[in-house]
Amino acid sequence: MKVTSVKCVTVHPGWRKNWIFVKVETDAGIHGWGEAYSQYDRDPSVVAHVEQLGRYLIGRDPFQIKHFTQMAFDDYAARRGSLEFYSALSGIETAMWDIAGKATGQPVYNLLGGPVRDKIKVYANGWYYKMTSADDYARAAEKVVKTGFTAIKMDPISGPWRNYITRQQADYSVSVLKAVRDAVGPDVEILLDLHRRLSPMHAIDLADRYAEFNPYYFEEPCMWENVEALADIKSKVRLPVVTGEAIYAKAGFRPIFQHNAADIINPDVASCGGILELKEIAAMAEPYFVAVSPHNYNSTTVALAATVQASALMPNFVITEYFLPFVELGMKCCPEMLQPKNGYIDLPTAPGLGIDLDEEVLARHPGQQFPLRDLRHPSDEGP
Repeated sequence: MKVTSVKCVTVHPGWRKNWIFVKVETDAGIHGWGEAYSQYDRDPSVVAHVEQLGRYLIGRDPFQIKHFTQMAFDDYAARRGSLEFYSALSGIETAMWDIAGKATGQPVYNLLGGPVRDKIKVYANGWYYKMTSADDYARAAEKVVKTGFTAIKMDPISGPWRNYITRQQADYSVSVLKAVRDAVGPDVEILLDLHRRLSPMHAIDLADRYAEFNPYYFEEPCMWENVEALADIKSKVRLPVVTGEAIYAKAGFRPIFQHNAADIINPDVASCGGILELKEIAAMAEPYFVAVSPHNYNSTTVALAATVQASALMPNFVITEYFLPFVELGMKCCPEMLQPKNGYIDLPTAPGLGIDLDEEVLARHPGQQFPLRDLRHPSDEGP
């Protein structure tokens, strides 16, 4: 069996960003789907990477996954990684695993050692977009929990992403967290995402103030590139510290483990290098007693299915991400879309990823060029 084509399908789900799907076809009539991570305005460059890298997969055996990904980094990329490169590689790699599973009649997790669990815990995200008051957050959180989720994630800090925040922003974030905790009660897990925005002094102060509301974890308090600062935060706060969504491949996680800079890591299957790379990163974390909570700011179709396959293999898995605004279109374009019940997704048993995409539905929602965002000017920056 040989690969005959690699193509991108870009889809606009109606919320925030485009999805980038990768379809790999073979001369045996078996195709596989992957998904590449995307961001506002950066999806054309990810698509370009898929198209260029995909040329080197044509004529190859789709089972030779490890060799292809190593060759892609060593020879194609000349050992220079980036968000665009690793997102493209992840999409292609995932599609190759989908083919391998379909060709052997097995779920991907059975090809990689077999599952260590039969269901995957998920948290809801995307539910608090454009909330303007603590009460707004509270009412929205209540609605999510009533649908069956037992864990929710949010960013309680207002304003642009800057290292330093005002006292008013800090106080507001505490009021938001208090309102949500009061609304959902003590048994719902609240995950906090700080989006790499804070300096250590703010992160440490806020973690202390947040602790009384018993959040599940404290994600990306600062940029991971200053790993010593991240380790300093971890050593001084009571909340579990998370990092990893902006780190690519195993080599990127090495300093995190060496510096004891995180309790939990959150690599993304659509940008870290794919299913096997995610599994290997998780295995690296095990002897450091670091848990894994895979990031999944992607569709609720292909990338979610890939995340579930990889998570089934991890003894140190704790929870993964489910983006509510992507569900409606996901269900239309993917009849087998994985859906949580009481906060968990059951492992699919169908071959490959266990899902397929309806290309006619995808074609009705083509990717879009985003209008210029209102990015800040010097006159917009505060004192």
